[in-house]
Amino acid sequence: MDKLKILVVDDESRMRKLVKDFLVKAGYDVIEAGDGEQAVDTFYAQKDIALIILDVMMPKMDGWQVCREIRQNSKVPIIMLTAKSEERDELLGFDLGVDEYISKPFSPKILVARVEAILRRSGKTGEDDVLEAGGIRIDKAAHMASIDGKPMELSYKEFELLTYFLENQGIALSREKILNNVWNYDYYGDARTIDTHVKKLRSKMGDKGDLIKTIWGMGYKFEADES
Repeated sequence: MDKLKILVVDDESRMRKLVKDFLVKAGYDVIEAGDGEQAVDTFYAQKDIALIILDVMMPKMDGWQVCREIRQNSKVPIIMLTAKSEERDELLGFDLGVDEYISKPFSPKILVARVEAILRRSGKTGEDDVLEAGGIRIDKAAHMASIDGKPMELSYKEFELLTYFLENQGIALSREKILNNVWNYDYYGDARTIDTHVKKLRSKMGDKGDLIKTIWGMGYKFEADES
């Protein structure tokens, strides 16, 4: 199997080298970009990039602009690196379609672990699981979801959230448990990230949105009546 290709975007060459060394050691093919414009050009030129690690503060185009540009045409997983740790920045990132949010300084080993988790959950590692419940069908390997045979237009995180619900149908899930499993790390914010994603997911599910039950004071439960 060919090595998965990761684009590392940071204007600090030292940071790029640090991240690259750990990713290469973990078996990935790494491409570098030193600013936002180069990142966008590289992404569209390569076409087979599996994941992007993107710094926020950069010359020419910052990370937000790069994310907006790429999200217009692609749902490739994006991990955002930032020196800031303000909650509003994280919420903006998730709203733009960022999949993970890591504040500097960080452990390169933790970064690699998150990269592996995202790629594993997005079906980039050869998984061939299909989940079905209540008329909803999820093909994890193809990263496709449908309702009653009609394709759903989901962001990467919405897809992961719906997958997690189907994998745990009938089980009451706390917001903390959802964050730790879907976002794959302890999120030092509040529950708004989860609630915002659930609200968007329900709206895209139409009548089927009722299958995601709210458990007041705790979290959510996915329940499909298969009778």
